[in-house]
Amino acid sequence: MLIEIPELLNPAQIDKIREILEGAEFVDGRLTAGMAAQRVKANEELAQDPQIQQRLNRIVMASVGQNARFRSAVLPHRLADFIFARYQPGMRYGDHVDDPIMGGGKFRTDVSMTLFLNEPDSYEGGELVIRTPFGDQQVKLAAGSAVVYPSRSVHHVAEVTRGERLVALTWIQSFVREPDRRELLFELDQAREHLLRTEPDSEHAKRVDRSYANLLRMWAEL
Repeated sequence: MLIEIPELLNPAQIDKIREILEGAEFVDGRLTAGMAAQRVKANEELAQDPQIQQRLNRIVMASVGQNARFRSAVLPHRLADFIFARYQPGMRYGDHVDDPIMGGGKFRTDVSMTLFLNEPDSYEGGELVIRTPFGDQQVKLAAGSAVVYPSRSVHHVAEVTRGERLVALTWIQSFVREPDRRELLFELDQAREHLLRTEPDSEHAKRVDRSYANLLRMWAEL
């Protein structure tokens, strides 16, 4: 399941991130790639600088943790620090799947997130292309918006031909490992939230609320 999260960051947050990144050092993105990904990866990533990384993560994590749509779709258990990447003309990232284990073996990657940091009309190319059972899905969102999708999906970033593509990336271990189950829970939670807002005392709302809670209890891994 591919889910867009609009306006995850507000314009002030985006401006602050871009201000921090403007004077920062970027290095070859292949330094963080696995053996297979190194062959198809051509981008740049923010160099390791604990102070800069801490400032950026503080900005982004505050919004991610408070976003109801993100929590409902992902059911996050563990979240990696964000990686900030840029693509300039000629850069791309070929077909790959994300590493299954990250953080030195500390967590499993169930869900990948791409957070867009500049407007889509400021660069050409650079679409995130995710292979799904219904064909390839191209994603290129407004600054501050994000997309989440199963980390096991084959995906690539199309070559940038003009301008600069700037994104933040993270990976999440979900309380619910299987994407089909997360999709079912997300859809059920949307219905549940609607019923709890519009008819909280109805028997329908109570039944859907119980069903959601018990399915999550059945499938969650701690």
